[in-house]
Amino acid sequence: MALTFSDPEERRLNEIADRLNELAATIRQPGTVIVSTAPPNANGRSRFLDLARQLYQLRRRRIASFGDTELFGEPAWDILLDLYIAHASGNPVSVTSACIGAAVPATTALRHLGQLHDEGLIVRENDPRDQRRTHVRLSELGIERMEAYFAEIDSSGPFAWVSNLPAQQIGTAS
Repeated sequence: MALTFSDPEERRLNEIADRLNELAATIRQPGTVIVSTAPPNANGRSRFLDLARQLYQLRRRRIASFGDTELFGEPAWDILLDLYIAHASGNPVSVTSACIGAAVPATTALRHLGQLHDEGLIVRENDPRDQRRTHVRLSELGIERMEAYFAEIDSSGPFAWVSNLPAQQIGTAS
């Protein structure tokens, strides 16, 4: 099938293609942080998703800078951030993935998953397509607490600056 475009349409499509190529090159650079520039929806989840991603990435950078995962270990917090990001993105998370996201040995992550479950912050569910696998997600209480925390730090806390930076300023780590 052959498509025919007018000169202005073809120029516009070429501009879009060039911009997409630039973005693809940027994304492939080490240390790139992807931040949505979409306005928050009615419940603010888009804004909180960006904040959760930034907090998670800042934790990974701190660990990389100091080279010791145990020195700054907060596996339960890493799991909650990872599960919030998955929740806001609409992605399921297996127990295995949650353990990897915690950046600690699997036994340590499993212990923290159990504690988070006991506190009512996460829910375990069988994978409907593979009964050998279990998914974890934030419970309604977990979502409420994460969003209350994000709302507090987003408006007045030490990370308020993160949500106020233009995407290009936080797009690539130095």
